[in-house]
Amino acid sequence: MRGRGRFAPSPTGQLHFGSLVAAVGSWLRAKSLGHDWLVRMEDLDRTREVPGSAADILSTLAAFGLQSDLPVIQQSGRNERYQQALQQLRDAGHVYACHCSRSDLAEFNGVHPAACVRSGSTEGAPAAWRARVGSAQIRFHDAVFGDIEQNLGEQVGDFVLRRSDGLHTYQLAVVVDDAEQGISEVVRGADLLDSTPRQIFLQRLLGLPTPEYLHLPLVLDEDGRKLSKQLRARPVDAGDPLPALRDALRHLGQHVPLLASPAATLCAALQRFDHRAIPAIKRANVAMQDD
Repeated sequence: MRGRGRFAPSPTGQLHFGSLVAAVGSWLRAKSLGHDWLVRMEDLDRTREVPGSAADILSTLAAFGLQSDLPVIQQSGRNERYQQALQQLRDAGHVYACHCSRSDLAEFNGVHPAACVRSGSTEGAPAAWRARVGSAQIRFHDAVFGDIEQNLGEQVGDFVLRRSDGLHTYQLAVVVDDAEQGISEVVRGADLLDSTPRQIFLQRLLGLPTPEYLHLPLVLDEDGRKLSKQLRARPVDAGDPLPALRDALRHLGQHVPLLASPAATLCAALQRFDHRAIPAIKRANVAMQDD
């Protein structure tokens, strides 16, 4: 089977420039390797979804010359599969029920210790399900950031796979979906770099393959914060896509063709694409090693 890359937006608003950078970067990388490029809607939390935004994101991507090579899947329709994966982990003793709240974990800097800290009766109260990480030390190589190492017990703690309201978390869903879609390399923003060790940990527990990883530089606002929908980042203009497309290529350190259409621009940029030109931004909460 051919390799596959993917872009996985959340339908919580219109496509903004930070997400465009991720889409363009993942498309260029996949196509440069001769891989298919897939789009997946990460819409697990339906309370955050903006009606119509999924269709709007897809039409905006098309205006920029970016279209999925396979039908788009939606995570909201895959809860049964996530529950099966969670049950597999439960059967193997890798997860446990937990009633700890964020305030309970405040004195531990939000890192859940090896044993629950919640005191008092919790009978009948809904529980979250956490992965038991122990002293797992995860190492992997990122195509932009180099060698990464993280001690899950010290830096993350036992993390949630299903919330107390019954919602499966991103960490579990993305692992299941990447494996079942045959994703051979994950290309996404550097804000998710420190989630990767958790996902590799779950891949190993579930007996799933580990893809390659490439994390892209974040787009920051004037205050140094990640550009996001929560910060009311302005959507890109699907009616005039070339300026934003050229800016995205510049942000990725790539050649910027001055051509008249998005499709021609992407095609020309692809011919000279070099992932080694993508700049890296170091993340303070991940231990970085020199190449």
